[in-house]
Amino acid sequence: MALVTVTDPARDYLAQLIEKQDVEGMGVRIFVTQPGTRNAETCLAYCPPNEVVPTDEQVDLEKFTLYLDHTSVPFLEEAYVDYSKDQMGGQLTIKAPNAKVPKIDDDAPLPDRVNYVLASEINPNLASHGGEVSLVEIVDESVAVLRFGGGCQGCSAVSLTLKQGVESTLKERVPEITAVRDVTDHSYTENAYYQ
Repeated sequence: MALVTVTDPARDYLAQLIEKQDVEGMGVRIFVTQPGTRNAETCLAYCPPNEVVPTDEQVDLEKFTLYLDHTSVPFLEEAYVDYSKDQMGGQLTIKAPNAKVPKIDDDAPLPDRVNYVLASEINPNLASHGGEVSLVEIVDESVAVLRFGGGCQGCSAVSLTLKQGVESTLKERVPEITAVRDVTDHSYTENAYYQ
């Protein structure tokens, strides 16, 4: 079973681009730069036959072969490539929810599961305000101690974000978490999204 879903419109669009390259056996490689970090980026690139890496996983998409970079595979699980036409021509979209943190099992250690939810669900939402949150530690076996940064540090809406956003999401996704505690120094407001 393929880790990466490539929609029919995306396959057709990529096949058209490959055809214009006029290279026999040209494929597409998908990989993640800086996988497992907050700077992770999911990329597509042409892959001519002389650049195929033997350890790559190959997915036959009929019109071309998709090569999954071996070291990126854990970070590409549930990745999704789509193409939609718009007034400017079209938009190729790549979503890889596990690029920053690889998907983990339900029986993974509690801090790993909390970090996964922070990286895959919470921080992408906070990033729109230039903010982020990180796990400091788990105390009393069920309380996640968090530190906010960027636009969240000193933000006047952080208590609302903490209770209605972060805490509710963490408690829903990681049922062992009963509460969250913020240890951020919010007196520093220079980068705060809301002053």
